[in-house]
Amino acid sequence: MKFIGNTDEFLQLKILERQDCSVFKDVVEGSLIVLWFEADNNALTIDGKDYTFTKNQIVFLTEFHKVKVNCLETTRFLRFNRSFYCVIDHDKEVGCKGLLFFGASQLPIIQIPEDNLEQFEILWKMFTIEMESKDNLQIDMLQMMLKRYLILCTRLFKNQEHYPEKHTESNIIRDFNFLVEQHFKSKHTVSEYAELLHKSPKTLSNIFLKLGSKTPLQYIQERKMLEARRQLRYSDLQIQEIAYDIGYDDIQAFSRFFKTQEGVSPSVYKDNF
Repeated sequence: MKFIGNTDEFLQLKILERQDCSVFKDVVEGSLIVLWFEADNNALTIDGKDYTFTKNQIVFLTEFHKVKVNCLETTRFLRFNRSFYCVIDHDKEVGCKGLLFFGASQLPIIQIPEDNLEQFEILWKMFTIEMESKDNLQIDMLQMMLKRYLILCTRLFKNQEHYPEKHTESNIIRDFNFLVEQHFKSKHTVSEYAELLHKSPKTLSNIFLKLGSKTPLQYIQERKMLEARRQLRYSDLQIQEIAYDIGYDDIQAFSRFFKTQEGVSPSVYKDNF
């Protein structure tokens, strides 16, 4: 089912059956994808990394993720473009910028708890019903349900990733992730992002410490590595061009950075694929 509005608004809902990967070959500019797996044993390679997804897990993708389907069971597929609903412009409404989408290097994955499953099931059913409507209120209804869907997912993500309860600290993490996504090619230090956030590097590091996972520097390095792997695997650019693109004037410095993170040199990584 597809909704196409008068000014290129695009929303697609589809139930993917086993091994159905045709939708991943279609490129919709400015689009975001939400996959809800209905069964276990889903194997996907995303940006060169292998993932296995289980029943009632949801993963969030942008148009820039490179997806290869190795094994896929029944999956609920939702895709929308920026014209239909821009999560950046409507960040105050849904709060998913820097979390579910445009969040530096991490691949956002949530698990729907049993207590919340009915909410998601009802919302999906309402989605499918409204997709059949043809009146002038349809787009408003669909946007409202998408907003609700994203809010439910954002709440679960924050809870499962143990985000700080303080709203200001949680927003700083989101803003940091989004800034890294925007500037990782030109800004490589924690202090540069701390300055953009009007915080000290120590304050920023202490906030991330509450998550109990990665440091701000690790997020920056992982985003650079993600881009390097994408380009080495999926583009025809030379290693020197890739190094320059992500901010390295010295190819040797880039090679040392890549090997430290990946365990092999850029040339070996490229040859493997």
